[in-house]
Amino acid sequence: MSPFVRLSACFIALMMAMGIGRFALTPQLPHLLSEGQIDLTAAGLIAAANYLGYFIGALDAMFARRPAQVKRRLLGGLWLCVLLTLASFCANGFWAHLLLRFGTGVASAWVLVMITTVSQPLAVAANRPRLGALVFAGPGLGIFLTGLLALGANLLQQSSAVLWLIYAAVGLLMLMLILPFLPQPSPSASATQPANGSSNAGIARLGWTYALYGLGYIIPATFLSQMASARFHGLWQADLFWPCFGLAAALGVVLVSLRRPGPDSSRRWLIATLWLQAAGVFACLLGSGFGLALGVLLCGTPFLACMQLVMQRSRELAPAATQRNAGLLTACFALGQLSGPLLAAVSSHFSGGLQPALLVAGSGLILAGGLLLGPFSAAPAVCANAGEPTVQR
Repeated sequence: MSPFVRLSACFIALMMAMGIGRFALTPQLPHLLSEGQIDLTAAGLIAAANYLGYFIGALDAMFARRPAQVKRRLLGGLWLCVLLTLASFCANGFWAHLLLRFGTGVASAWVLVMITTVSQPLAVAANRPRLGALVFAGPGLGIFLTGLLALGANLLQQSSAVLWLIYAAVGLLMLMLILPFLPQPSPSASATQPANGSSNAGIARLGWTYALYGLGYIIPATFLSQMASARFHGLWQADLFWPCFGLAAALGVVLVSLRRPGPDSSRRWLIATLWLQAAGVFACLLGSGFGLALGVLLCGTPFLACMQLVMQRSRELAPAATQRNAGLLTACFALGQLSGPLLAAVSSHFSGGLQPALLVAGSGLILAGGLLLGPFSAAPAVCANAGEPTVQR
């Protein structure tokens, strides 16, 4: 079967698992709040449960060493994303949504790590590294799709329950479409091999960077729709911000995949994307429509590109431990994300708003970029993603 078809299936898998299974909560928050199911503090705790599940799923994914284990988690994660979204149709109140979002967190982490494990070696073997990079644009188009569906539901004055049902139906359709075409994991793709000491030091610093990135981006990514709804008083224009965020994220992956190859380009581009997002977080502090639009552009465009660059940098540093480091870095990312909604809940409880949390988030992104300024070693191998040689630094 054509590698293009299999990589397209991976793209749609991330589109469904991340765009619907993972990030559907964001456009739903204004509805859940207006229906009186939760308040803003509870919304932060529900989001934190989602990211706790994501952390646990990422840790578990690190130990899926055999192809059968990889396949079970990939298929299990995809089916859980659909079924738990469907169950959200019946959910009402804080605890029901918290438990369901926890489950979708576990499932989406399984899918992300396993799709990374099976798609990137396939792209390299087919000599289509840029196509492998574009797989990471899937979540952006998934966010775009969920945003458009939320906009339509709002215009038709539908409840949050109906929107959950729509999301589940679309997710099921996408899953049935891709099931016959998903790549099969191979022993070489799922093996976990040790990396050398210098690479481990680089991975550790990259882990800290990715954790700070998770903390920095997640507050606007979780509460953007709610901030827009508050600014536009629930009018339909507020629902435009989330699909625009997803579209910008997908375009950002395309732009980064077209960059000129170089021995250190992934590190330089990663610093730029982190600091660009910091500017977007600070723009959200303006509270105006212009500030939120600027936040969408500056936070959304680098969002998935940053994820792609981190995974590429990981493969440069330790090409023999792709799955282990994908799981480890995803766990670091999840810890940062988990801190973000908890910070938002504290900020909302004590200040009545998200401004203090946004200040901390933007500062975290600046620090994340700063951690990459110093040199650290990369293994002398060919980059698994962009086909560029790596060098010792």
